Amino acid sequence: MKLNYIFCLLFTSSLFFGCSLEEIPEATTTKGPIFSSESGLILYTNSFYNMMNGKNLHRADAMSDYIARKDTPPFITPGNFSAEVSSGWSWSDLRNINYFIKNCNDPKVPLAVRNNYIGIARFFRAWFYYEKVKRFGDVPWINKPLDVSDTELLNKGRDSRVMVMDSVIADLNFACANITAKTEGTRSLVTKYAAFAFKSRVCLYEGTLRKYQTTLNLGSSSANLLTQAAAAAKVVMDEAGYKLYDGAGVDKSYRQVFINPAPLATEVILSAVCDLALNNLNDGNWYWTSGTYGDKANFIRSFINTYLNIDGTPFTNNPAYKTMLFKDEVKGRDKRLQQTIRSGDYKRLNNGVVEAAPPLFSYTFTGYQPIKWALDDMYYDTRDLNINSVSIIRYAEVLLNYAEAKAELGSLTDADWAASIGLLRKRAGITGGTSTLPKVIDTYLQTTYFPAITDPVILEVRRERGIELCLEGFRFDDIVRWRRGELMQMEWNGMYVPSLDTPMDLNEDGKLDVAFYQKLPTKVSGVTYVEVSPLISGKANPQLLSNGSSGELTWFNNIPRKWENKHYLYPIPAGDLITNPKLVQNPGW
Repeated sequence: MKLNYIFCLLFTSSLFFGCSLEEIPEATTTKGPIFSSESGLILYTNSFYNMMNGKNLHRADAMSDYIARKDTPPFITPGNFSAEVSSGWSWSDLRNINYFIKNCNDPKVPLAVRNNYIGIARFFRAWFYYEKVKRFGDVPWINKPLDVSDTELLNKGRDSRVMVMDSVIADLNFACANITAKTEGTRSLVTKYAAFAFKSRVCLYEGTLRKYQTTLNLGSSSANLLTQAAAAAKVVMDEAGYKLYDGAGVDKSYRQVFINPAPLATEVILSAVCDLALNNLNDGNWYWTSGTYGDKANFIRSFINTYLNIDGTPFTNNPAYKTMLFKDEVKGRDKRLQQTIRSGDYKRLNNGVVEAAPPLFSYTFTGYQPIKWALDDMYYDTRDLNINSVSIIRYAEVLLNYAEAKAELGSLTDADWAASIGLLRKRAGITGGTSTLPKVIDTYLQTTYFPAITDPVILEVRRERGIELCLEGFRFDDIVRWRRGELMQMEWNGMYVPSLDTPMDLNEDGKLDVAFYQKLPTKVSGVTYVEVSPLISGKANPQLLSNGSSGELTWFNNIPRKWENKHYLYPIPAGDLITNPKLVQNPGW
């Protein structure tokens, strides 16, 4: 009890004021009970995990190119975002970490033990700064717990991206070398291989960003970072003993990773573990099924088109794909599709009764309703009741990091492909193209997403990354580092509707599900009717058909989304610029 009480005093006295670099003095309570025993070090480092916000990662892709939602993201809606409403310039977590690193020096604790926990602290400092650099670019590098007397540091300008990211990688190198736990049973704590996996993420991001964001003039350092990304990923692949979970077969294994209460330890490296007994739960169902709560986020058809056929060929090679009905387009595809959206024979429990669950048009605008994080029981659909753990780092990402880094370096071999992308596709039931590098460009993928990429290997790695990691919080970062911000302006398109007033059976269970109309027809019982008239009560209708009376569903074509180069970074909040004008605002804001 005394240890917990002293820790609370210490932690409370280690916070910044608000969102500036202004700080209060260090704690005057004795540090002995915390830093003189391993139990104290455990208690302190456990406080760092809150900064990951892991339970909310299931909704982190709400702003991405492949998601339509109930409103347009304010960040790219003209006139809706500015420095006055920006956020994220908060530094309290850094103060807490630096305080620990400075004071973890009590000789009563063996050096190797201290270095283990310092390694964990430096992992989290790297995490903190990686998020800051992604959001704001250049930021002040602070590696000590500031005191009120440190006026020069408190009011300094921003350090260069190169300097900060070199420091981030130095922190990760220390973490990789000194964290002693190689794996951990519950997958809720940072381990040595979590540090290597995270290093592969950081170096891939920074290496590709410097390659494609040419205005930074940092391209000469790209190859070194990509080499480090591949090397870090390879350590995990060769030493850690992880593998893709395949225990439920090609039809269920992929989704099981995201709905299992306990992290599937074969694949999950780090997870936000939920616990019903502790009332530590998430809102996965509430967010992904509610018509009022959350963003009503659902996939667009352009992205769904990128899922391969089960034989490994592009779906869009079929000349009929543009007018294919929903019930047909979901068949014979990469098995991850049926594990990511409602389709086919998907079912849910309703008060213990199994019911067919086609796309629900009181929720979806496009027809492609996600199920990746939602449990198949309506009990969980209201409030934060979900018991499924949320993966933060998993082995599939490591394989993708390795493949992409090597592909960007031009050194990915057939053997590398088979050991990374090939494994991911085999788990998804794909039978072709899993053992050798692709040789032919998919013109749909290139034209729709990456017109400047002429290497079929890079194109296919990017396809795989989008599909495998969808809804896990990577997509916006990927768009930024590939310099493809224009994708955020993609039309929010949905399934093909052949005609008005004709009810459709979306899951072929013999029950009609939805019909689209401009003048309300005689209703069929059990059918959801969606109006697609150009005007409703004199106002523009956001839900239309692309050809008027037929075609793809479209959503919010009447609300502009505009991407500008300034959107590759967020603005520093206006209040923090007033506090410290030396920071200088990001270009365009």
